[in-house]
Amino acid sequence: MIRTVFNEDHEAFRKMIRDFIEREVVPVHPEWEAAGHPPRDFYRTLGSLGVLGIQVPEQYGGGGEKSLKFNAVVGEETARAGVSFGNYSVHATLILPYLLKYANDEQKARWLPGFVSGDIMTAIAMTEPGTGSDLANIATAAKLSDDGSHYILNGAKTFITGGVLADLILVVCRTAPSTAEDRRAGLTILCVDTTSEGFEVGRKIQKIGLKASDTAELSFTDVKVPVTDRLGEEGAGFSYLTHNLAQERLSIALGGAATASAALNHALAYVTERHVFGKPVAAFQNTKFVLAECATDVEAITLMADRALELHDAGELSVADAAKAKLFCTETAGRVIDKCLQLHGGYGYVLEYPIARLYADTRVSRIYGGTSEVMKTIIAKSLGL
Repeated sequence: MIRTVFNEDHEAFRKMIRDFIEREVVPVHPEWEAAGHPPRDFYRTLGSLGVLGIQVPEQYGGGGEKSLKFNAVVGEETARAGVSFGNYSVHATLILPYLLKYANDEQKARWLPGFVSGDIMTAIAMTEPGTGSDLANIATAAKLSDDGSHYILNGAKTFITGGVLADLILVVCRTAPSTAEDRRAGLTILCVDTTSEGFEVGRKIQKIGLKASDTAELSFTDVKVPVTDRLGEEGAGFSYLTHNLAQERLSIALGGAATASAALNHALAYVTERHVFGKPVAAFQNTKFVLAECATDVEAITLMADRALELHDAGELSVADAAKAKLFCTETAGRVIDKCLQLHGGYGYVLEYPIARLYADTRVSRIYGGTSEVMKTIIAKSLGL
């Protein structure tokens, strides 16, 4: 089916990104995976291309674009090439909405130009050892100084994407006890400069996939955070987090559609070229039937992701609809990629083949941004159950 979600500007941007990936990323990507992240200057390169600031207002050096479609193009092209832009997606898609909606004018003027250029890379620190998805159990705490000028932050976070190279980290912490009526009360977001005394990057977490995206444990020991670096109001942190969940889950759904499409293309190329028993793997009926199923599934999740993207741009994507898109796209992508890997035979298990990396990288999409089980709970509630 013909896609109608992108226009000529998006396709021109796609060509630029595709050429950039083939020229600047593909040849060195194995080195990034070995290191656990791209070189720090790579993000400045993305900044110079205008990739990081697409949705940042023009007054701060950005493109002023309201739509998420250009970000979606980046996701499709990195999936197509079997590479990663490291912490790009978290920085440009997940964190930016917090800064645009909740940062004051002084903070925007201080942070957004560097956000656009890549001089200030960001991360968000929510998860703690033992808390998982239950943010109400956050133990990292910040106490306001007697003179009210700063907070003293103490605690630890884990599974923080981009935590190794980040310059500014949005830390969800407790500034007041929870209440019997609201377990999530008292949470605040503090923006921590990673050059602050008492901040440390701990263990770099070794993952089965997304090896070019750094993930780390962080610790905060009597870190002094100026009140001027608090994001929004004290105690309003949980409501801020829920505000951006629809876009976060949409971006993961888009990623699912992109990786499934890439897997199908890799499988088609492989079965056409690979010969067994004197004929191409593509000549066997089983191969044809499996790929027919995969092509249909890819079409379905692409249509759903595209529709969700259009609804998001129109400001009409509900929390439940975003959950449906994430659940369907990520679960289906997992099945498609598994089938495409099977068609590669033993080579599908070898990392030099893109299908193997897609298989490992995609698995986490059913976990982060809310597990599939959490998505089902949200959808069930929307049905009145």
